[in-house]
Amino acid sequence: MKTAVVGSGAVGSFYGAKLCKTGAEVHFLIRSDWEAFAQNGVRIISDEGNVTAHPQLALVPEEIGEVDLVLVALKTTANKHFERLIRPLVGKHTVIVTLQNGLGNEALLADLFGAERIIGGLCFVCLHRIEPGVVHHFAYGKITLGELASLPQERTHEIARFFRNAGIQVQVTDNLERARWEKLIWNIPFNGLGVASAAGYDAIMGGEIPDAFNNWDTFATDQLLDDPKWEALVREVMEELIFIARELGLNISSTFADQQISLTREMGHYRPSTLVDYEAGKPLELRNMFLEPLMVGQTMGLDLPRLAALCKILEQMDPEEETAGV
Repeated sequence: MKTAVVGSGAVGSFYGAKLCKTGAEVHFLIRSDWEAFAQNGVRIISDEGNVTAHPQLALVPEEIGEVDLVLVALKTTANKHFERLIRPLVGKHTVIVTLQNGLGNEALLADLFGAERIIGGLCFVCLHRIEPGVVHHFAYGKITLGELASLPQERTHEIARFFRNAGIQVQVTDNLERARWEKLIWNIPFNGLGVASAAGYDAIMGGEIPDAFNNWDTFATDQLLDDPKWEALVREVMEELIFIARELGLNISSTFADQQISLTREMGHYRPSTLVDYEAGKPLELRNMFLEPLMVGQTMGLDLPRLAALCKILEQMDPEEETAGV
């Protein structure tokens, strides 16, 4: 299965390296850090076993040509570059799997390339890119795959087998929308409150940041859960998201928040990707991960005070949008 990885950050490098080690033909589309990838390949540092892989590298998608599988691992802030980066990779039978956070990614890809090509992939993994081509993997790694326009097909299971052959745990879902919202229920409070914690608890409750605050006084997951008032806020945001999902007709248990908080305690000290981006001065994945879910709920007329206040804070804290594509 000839595969192109579009987006060579932590997620793309991690899964792409694992696929490469199976002997599959894997191409990385590289827009920056070419020398690091060319000289050292991709390195995964993990308690589960270190991995070094040497995928084929390309500066432009035309060098790769048509592929069987495109793995989209871009930050959603780069979605405006889909057409330019992906179109040269697409042939008659190409399947596109997005491994991105938030809402709206599959729909945008479907508008460009056809819904029948698109599979959503949700990554449940703790990792950081610590330098170009080097990823520190802390825990987990499971992917959930679901078709955008149909129930799972044979190709869905074929791609799942492709990942499993690389030692990656995969689940195939018959309801991609529900799986998306289940991940948002974790992503939004821990990513969002991790960043917004710099503005302070009172600011989040009121929806306004103070005139001066410590930009770097942020909370990792364990710090949010170790303080009762912050844990309560995490839970309230989760419950609002579960409310939206259930109003959409998605069967998400009322105990789902308890399960997610319990699993997060087991993770220990972890700084989610949005918090890492914020501390690096990069733009937040504000629209897809935070504003789109809020808009869905507000369009249905739902009262979502905690989610609305969090989004308002994050809009005030979001760095200027980057101009680089990848």
